[in-house]
Amino acid sequence: MSVPQARLDALRQELERQGLDGFVVPISDEHMSEYVGAYAQRLAWLTGFGGSAGTAVVLKDRAAIFVDGRYTLQVRGEVDGALYAYESVPQTSVAKWLGEQARPGLKVGYDAWLHGKRWADAAGKALAEKGASLVPAARNPVDAVWTDRSAPSPAPALVHPEALAGQSSAAKRAAIGQWLTDKGCDAVVISALDSVAWLFNLRGTDIERTPVALAFALVRDDGGAELFIAPEKVTDALRAHLGHAVAIRPRADFASALAGLAGRKVAVDPERTVMGVFVALADGGAEVVEAQDPTVLPKATKNPAEIAGHRAAQARDGAAMVHFLHWLSREGQTGTVDELAAAEWLHRARAASGDLRDLSFDTISGAGPNGAIVHYRVSEATNRKLEPGSMYLVDSGGQYPDGTTDITRTVWIGPGEAGAEERDRFTRVLKGHIALSRAVFPKGTLGSQLDTLARQFLWHAGIDYAHGTGHGVGAFLSVHEGPQRISRSSGGQGGTEQELLPGMILSNEPGYYKAGAWGIRIENLLLVEERVIEGAEGAFLGFDTLTHVPIDRALINTAILEPGEVAWWNAYHARVLAIVGPQVDGVVLGWLREACAPLAMPALARG
Repeated sequence: MSVPQARLDALRQELERQGLDGFVVPISDEHMSEYVGAYAQRLAWLTGFGGSAGTAVVLKDRAAIFVDGRYTLQVRGEVDGALYAYESVPQTSVAKWLGEQARPGLKVGYDAWLHGKRWADAAGKALAEKGASLVPAARNPVDAVWTDRSAPSPAPALVHPEALAGQSSAAKRAAIGQWLTDKGCDAVVISALDSVAWLFNLRGTDIERTPVALAFALVRDDGGAELFIAPEKVTDALRAHLGHAVAIRPRADFASALAGLAGRKVAVDPERTVMGVFVALADGGAEVVEAQDPTVLPKATKNPAEIAGHRAAQARDGAAMVHFLHWLSREGQTGTVDELAAAEWLHRARAASGDLRDLSFDTISGAGPNGAIVHYRVSEATNRKLEPGSMYLVDSGGQYPDGTTDITRTVWIGPGEAGAEERDRFTRVLKGHIALSRAVFPKGTLGSQLDTLARQFLWHAGIDYAHGTGHGVGAFLSVHEGPQRISRSSGGQGGTEQELLPGMILSNEPGYYKAGAWGIRIENLLLVEERVIEGAEGAFLGFDTLTHVPIDRALINTAILEPGEVAWWNAYHARVLAIVGPQVDGVVLGWLREACAPLAMPALARG
């Protein structure tokens, strides 16, 4: 019997003991984090799926795993199709599937501390329409059978210097206190880990790739606060940093503290807070006011100190990438480098660049057909050599105290020239990337209104990509930060879409993926900033590109570039050379100068 089969059988036996007919297993923790600690990797333990987003539903006689377009190929390589049916979102959803499977009397369990309110409401409604019910489990049945499950990290929380944060925690809490007063609320629940980290100017190492500490918070209308964090994580430095206005309480006391808010009006963000919080507040007699977490927009709109730090981090990161790409230009064509070795070399280059605290996500190191798996995660089982005469895609980033980076480059592994199809697709992706980079738009514009700019040249060829074009990025926080994004879809799960505001940082990452052959993605980070336009009627915004790394000219078909696109290329690479050039020398500098050499204008090239 396989390990996944044995674990699935054990879970079904536990469900029977608890009187449940099914259970929903998400990738989530008590904070609705995108990346979760080892103790919360329930879906990976149960199914073998290693992606960062997905959900399984286990019933007595069937099971299914739900993933979006990023993981369509990956899930089939990691999860046994004989045990789990593959379901794609948003074409379907867990709630819809449950409704289709439900029969009168069916009791489907869920962990209220792992699911959001809107999900629970939708799933409960779909089941109720068939006479079935969604039941909060008294104990998570996966935890009951996961005998070697890790404990949450005991690592101490770390103080984030005000010089890098740009604002004191006291000032941030005072602003939230005023926000509460304006809303007529007594307190607000802050449960998203990056929100807690930003609000209190603290960081941590509790979750790989995201520098946060496991904690909850309650902030009152007078600016005072309670921080719920495990005692072993609290240092004298943290106590001194927080001061007397912040009461430090054990993380285990959070639920009981919610139950003690009887008669109070408490603001809670339904998009970033688990259902368990809503249940505890309601059971305790509090009045819940649904509102967006008040840290979200201030966190997303970076202040001058955060922007300056991000620029510094990007410059160092760019130098690390240039060292890596130079090495790859020599070693890649030998046929001896594999995906794991390339990812490790890049990690070492970042560490040598100075003050790397972690990667910002697991490096996507995809050779040939593995590059077509959008969120590919290399392992010993999938590891491929970088073959001469092929494409290689590397999506990576670093966590530095002054900034979070995220960059994708697709390169041609020589010798020889790339084929016509590869160069056509790469150039269409590049044209979309340039179009978005050059965008100027009126204040109030939504990310969805810009998404078409990046896809238009692919659409002209009858092709597309199944992921968003841009996500928000934090300041030494989450590499995927909301609410800003550039995507065809709107807010999702009932949320409203966020207009783009000065100070927001987003990725620009159009791509194209030919299943079984190769993948292409070009990603830089962009800063939203004000644009001064003579005679403008209203306020306008644009983007400043923050990432400074050469784009592979070997994959360009210059015949389909317009003069304005060539001008963007030349200006961008001149800036790359100016920023990264002083940080490298010798043969690396020589390679960089060649990589940044101007392209000829198309009209001149044809002449």
